[in-house]
Amino acid sequence: MNDTELEACIHAYGKDLYSFLYQLTGNRQEADDLYQDTFLKLLELDQRPDFTRNPKSWLLTIAVQLWKNRRRKYGWRQRIAGAPVSMDEPLSEIPSNEASPEQQVISAEEAVLVREAVRRLPDRYRLPVVLFYMEELKIAEIGQILHIPQGTVKSRLHQAKKILEKELEVAFDEKKHG
Repeated sequence: MNDTELEACIHAYGKDLYSFLYQLTGNRQEADDLYQDTFLKLLELDQRPDFTRNPKSWLLTIAVQLWKNRRRKYGWRQRIAGAPVSMDEPLSEIPSNEASPEQQVISAEEAVLVREAVRRLPDRYRLPVVLFYMEELKIAEIGQILHIPQGTVKSRLHQAKKILEKELEVAFDEKKHG
């Protein structure tokens, strides 16, 4: 892959990749590192993305594998050294484009509640949710990225919805009455 092809790939998919990585990690620094590592890995593999197929899915597969390896490495270091490793930081609020300032504040607060609830999901549920709803990938593509059957993707999405529904029902109820 030459510099021109890499720039085209970054231009076409960089924003989506970074958005996915930030949703995955909840941490800007870690998202930045994984973003760079993904494109470095692309150069290291010395393969050209097939733009007739789905290069975004291919990049997301590389990113997920790098993230899994990093999590495994941090877990291993924590077990050996016993040093706590924090991979979390609070997610920033992103206001929506609602008409009134009150609606903007309410929407932003609700969006933060939803993002935090998704962030607290176990990885096995969080990854399919982020890939399906944020990256708008198809079930088959998610299955390829995560190396799991399509039925498992559907099952995990269903379980995640049930968990989120319960958690958000409580959170929104507390918000109304608190």
